[in-house]
Order: sequence, then structure tokens, then C-alpha cells
Amino acid sequence: MTTKSTSNVAVVVPNWNGKDGLKTCLDSLLSQTTQPQIIVVENGSTDGSLEYLRHNYPQVRLVVNQTNHGFAGGVNDGIKVAMELGCEYVALFNNDATAETDWLEKLVAVLDVEKEFGIATCKLMAADKSHMDSTGDQYTVWGLPYPRGRGEPVSDVYDEKIRVFAASGGASLYRTKMFEEIGLFDEDFFAYYEDVDISFRAQLSAWQVRYVPEAIAYHQIGATSGKIRGFTTHQTTKNLPLLLVKNVPRRFFFKIWWRFLLADVLFVLKSFTRGQGWAALTGDWRASMLLPKKFGERRHIQKNKKVSDDYIWAMIEHDLPPNAYNLRKLRAFWRKLTFRKS
Repeated sequence: MTTKSTSNVAVVVPNWNGKDGLKTCLDSLLSQTTQPQIIVVENGSTDGSLEYLRHNYPQVRLVVNQTNHGFAGGVNDGIKVAMELGCEYVALFNNDATAETDWLEKLVAVLDVEKEFGIATCKLMAADKSHMDSTGDQYTVWGLPYPRGRGEPVSDVYDEKIRVFAASGGASLYRTKMFEEIGLFDEDFFAYYEDVDISFRAQLSAWQVRYVPEAIAYHQIGATSGKIRGFTTHQTTKNLPLLLVKNVPRRFFFKIWWRFLLADVLFVLKSFTRGQGWAALTGDWRASMLLPKKFGERRHIQKNKKVSDDYIWAMIEHDLPPNAYNLRKLRAFWRKLTFRKS
């Protein structure tokens, strides 16, 4: 294996109480054929992660936060360091993920050639290597994003290099020039869907997202978020309205908004059956507190968009996410009730 050292690429790894996964994660990054500068953002862990990193990985650059800044705040801290170092590209990589040795090389090769692309994302499989995690993310007319292929058996279905709507923040490469233009991750999201938000902002600013199936990584799904009961539910109901309000063009806003409200009500009701109703309600409440701020940000985003509304509408998935089972049942019932065939 030939390793090429480069100073214009950094990989940012946010870490919060992920000591158990750091060895496999960092060893896979240190084994890359394109060797990056590795920046670990230690996000206020209490499991000995900082001491472990200092003792075992002195070659890794550390950013130490006393408190947990979340995924969005943590990666922003690392991205700022990478930009100060003059890096042309910054990859984000989860602390519970590992990569094939040419993962980064494959992503960099695409952005080196295809200058209209601001983000390159990989084929991200589950840690068992038998199921998919993400092959790029999609945004739907229901205001609900989803990772393409999540939970499906690994196959050649997603082997085509295509444009996708969004990239998973767990293992993707970003052009720093794009960050300079559209800004960094929205720290109000804290965690979940901040990667779809920045991809949406990129799309609005005419930066495209490329899916690169030859670049392969593996992810232990939910290893971090699963440590906090109700966390995913709270973050979902909080962040999805913010994503919609900031980014959906006015021409399609209410068409998506009313569908989303129905989806949100059903999600909250379902959360009560799982014992997480309070987490869902507090997420909705927190979103309502943030919406005035997001409407202000929306004005700037929409005023400066560089693509047509028709382009965005064509990029959006005109269906429900594959796993929206309850909504699909409700839609089928409504179509039967109204004698609609489609």
C-alpha cells in the first residue's frame, strides 16, 4: 500500500464518551492511502477519552472542549482549525466508524476534478458490513429526510456514482471554499439533521453533492445517541421544523409544511407508545422557541440562493421515506376513501 501524505486535507472526528471506539476509528484514518491531518474534537467526555488520546495518539491534533458542544458545535470547532491550517478539504468522521484504506483518496479524487461539487459522500455501511447505513440522504415533499438504503442488505443497487440531495455527516468530505460561502454547521441543531441542513444550503447556493460508491466506510449506528434515552426523539422533533423553515423555497413552503405538520403529530403520538412522548413534546416546544431566529436566517438564505425553485423541486423526493409506515397506511386509507389511484 502506498500512502500519500497531504497537508490540504483534514479529517475531523468529534468525540463524546466514545473511548471504546476510538482505536478502530483512528487506526483506520491513520492507515489511509491519502494521509490527512487528523483533528479530534474532545467534546467534554467523562470516560477517560482525553487521557487515552493524549497517551496513545500524540500525532493527532486535539481540540478540547470542557462541555459537550454537540455534533454541530464539535465539528465546527474542528473545521475552524482545519481552515486556519489552510486545508482545501475537510472530512467529517464519526468516532464509531471505520474506513477502508482508500476511502479518503476516492472522495478527494472526485472533488479535485468536479469543481461544481462542494460535498462528496461515501457508501456508508452498518458495522456488520451486511446492511446499508447511508448512500447519501434525501429530502422529501413531506419535510422528512432519510438516508438512502438504510437497513437494506448490501448489494450493487447503490453502485452508481450520482448526484444526491444531501450527505451524511458521519463520513463525508467538504470543500472549505463552500464553508466560506454558506457558513458552517448550524449549532442550534446540536445533533441530527445538521448535515441535511448544510447540504440544503449548499444546494441553494449551487454547490452539488456527489455520491461516491467506491469510497466505503462502516458505522456503528446509534452507538453515541443510544446512550441518552429520548435524545433522538427530542432532536428529531426539534430539528426537522428548523430544517424546513430555513431552506424550503417560498413557492413550495406551505405545500410541504402542511404535510410535515401531519407527520409531526403522528410522530409525537407514536412517541407516547414508546415512552418518549415528553421528549417529543419538549423537542416541539424548543423548535417553537427557535423558529423566530430561523425565519430571520431564512431571509438571508433565500435572498442569496443561486438556483431556481424548479431545480430544488426536482432534487426533492416526491414520496414518503421508505420507513414512514404509519403515514403510508394513512395515505393509502385516504386514497381508498377518496377513490384516488395515485
